[in-house]
Amino acid sequence: MKSSPAAAAATLTGFRSLLLALVALSHSAVDAGDERPNIVVFYTDDHGHADLSCQGVVDDIRTPNVDALAKNGVLARHGYSTAPQCVPSRAGLLIGKFQSKFGVESNVKSLDGFDRELTIAERLQKAGYMTAQFGKWHLGPGPKITEHGFKHVFNQNSGAPFAANIALDGSDREMSTMRPEMYHVDGCSRAAASLIERYKNVPFFLYVAYRAPHVPLDAPQKYLDRFPGKMPERRRQALAMLSAVDDGVGLITETLAQNNLTEKTLIFYVGDNGAPLKIHKLDAPGGGPGWDGSLNDPLNGEKGMLSEGGMHVPFVISWPGRIPAGQVFEHPVSALDVAATAAELAKIESKPGDFDGVNLIPYLTGKQKEAPHEFLAWRWVAQSAIREGNWKLLRGGDREYLYNLKNDLEEQQNLAGEHPEIADSLREKLTRWASQLDPPGLASGGMSKAATDYFDFYLDGKPAAPPRQTFVPRSDSENSESKSKDSASRWLIRSGKMKVTSEGLQLESQTPAGQKTPFMTRNGLSLFGPVSISMVVKTATSGAIGFSWRTSADKDFAAANRVNVAVETSGQWQTIRTSLPSRSKIIHVRVHVPAGTTSIKSIELKPASGKTVTLMQ
Repeated sequence: MKSSPAAAAATLTGFRSLLLALVALSHSAVDAGDERPNIVVFYTDDHGHADLSCQGVVDDIRTPNVDALAKNGVLARHGYSTAPQCVPSRAGLLIGKFQSKFGVESNVKSLDGFDRELTIAERLQKAGYMTAQFGKWHLGPGPKITEHGFKHVFNQNSGAPFAANIALDGSDREMSTMRPEMYHVDGCSRAAASLIERYKNVPFFLYVAYRAPHVPLDAPQKYLDRFPGKMPERRRQALAMLSAVDDGVGLITETLAQNNLTEKTLIFYVGDNGAPLKIHKLDAPGGGPGWDGSLNDPLNGEKGMLSEGGMHVPFVISWPGRIPAGQVFEHPVSALDVAATAAELAKIESKPGDFDGVNLIPYLTGKQKEAPHEFLAWRWVAQSAIREGNWKLLRGGDREYLYNLKNDLEEQQNLAGEHPEIADSLREKLTRWASQLDPPGLASGGMSKAATDYFDFYLDGKPAAPPRQTFVPRSDSENSESKSKDSASRWLIRSGKMKVTSEGLQLESQTPAGQKTPFMTRNGLSLFGPVSISMVVKTATSGAIGFSWRTSADKDFAAANRVNVAVETSGQWQTIRTSLPSRSKIIHVRVHVPAGTTSIKSIELKPASGKTVTLMQ
């Protein structure tokens, strides 16, 4: 039976109305999804409390882009990491639960517990977020990062090849080893910005974990040049590496702005623990183990302690349009709050016990006036601590300290004897909290010698033992996992003799004047050029230090494969820098020194990719 024209029109009108309703419903669903913010977490490495210029502590640091985040958001004056060490602090941040509850209390603990937990990336990925990791991971093999909820991985944290399943331009590639094309801080920033461009229309979570200013100190010259003048070289390196980080923050925030995502993106900037000072802050050459050049001022202590210097870290939060700008938040907050905040904003259902942190947004917007936490507590091996309001109880082995941080943020006055009732109350709460950990208790091990020395010096005011001055040359093979003793991996001397002195490695000629001068040689290398060279040297005669090289394609040393650097006879240590311009793999290097006596304190051969070769104090 045929329908009438009127009935057909009515049917068509009804269909159109239904279609419009469906379209409206679809847009409504998209809009609802768009209300969930993007989340970016910048996580720095061994970054001392003093080293953000917005902290107002020191005047040699320059971090204008992080300062802008604070100006447009919140500087958390009392932001804390969960541990004074890399692995546990990262585990706590990503799981959102205190790491000793799942067995990752220190760097040497098994990661089995971490592997069993759900990271915030896994939770966000299930909720429809694009997730990506950049930089330092430190929680297992790089190629396995995707098993912890990260769709994209750019695991560059040095000049060595690294695991990645995206390129610098954000395009996909098979998960495999990738040779670096940029300085590791710059590479992570560029790859992150590229993914923002690629995923600007969907919610995303970026975990940008720069390996800076953690040793080895390796800032390129363009960043070092920003900090001229007299200062410890390790300080210059830290400032330069943090300047690279700040440039990365600027690139990423600029990319957000260009895509109208500034007000749709919540940003955290957090340090993983305090700076390692090694008490003496020695300006040791080479950029390897030791003080990383960063500062914890005015806080007491350093990495490896639950004093303020060990885990009171840079902490900035920004979400323009949602969090009022220009705040200095005085209540204590924790890195554990990052996951809890992200889960709440992403509308992820959670159950009691999933997170130990809290959603900070109501506190930062002023909807809730009280402190986010009743107290914060920590345990790290033989140390434990609790902060409630302005009071902090700190334990290390059998030692116990009570501080009023409102009046004594520097932890100089132990008030345990004057206020035993406060110490008792805090100890009781700390003990109750620690009973939930694995294993339970106020300590999970004994005080190490380093921890004992730190407590003696920083908290008990005892004189520090003098720094070790004896020069001990070590080949890279002594630091490698294989501990290989292959003679091809050692520096050897030719046309001279070599001995170890208290000043350094000393080379002396053994041939008559006018004949061959001494040189050190090292074979069995694998350095992909160009190779940057830094050397601290003192010579008895003026002349030049020569660096010659042989690549895998060369049968012998070619005359063209040599660079010379002039040195003066000043009786003082000189730092010389140059580079080997080869683009091929360098397998053999010689270091030619002037006739007479030459002392070498350090040598560093830093390739564009591959392991840095050092001889250092």
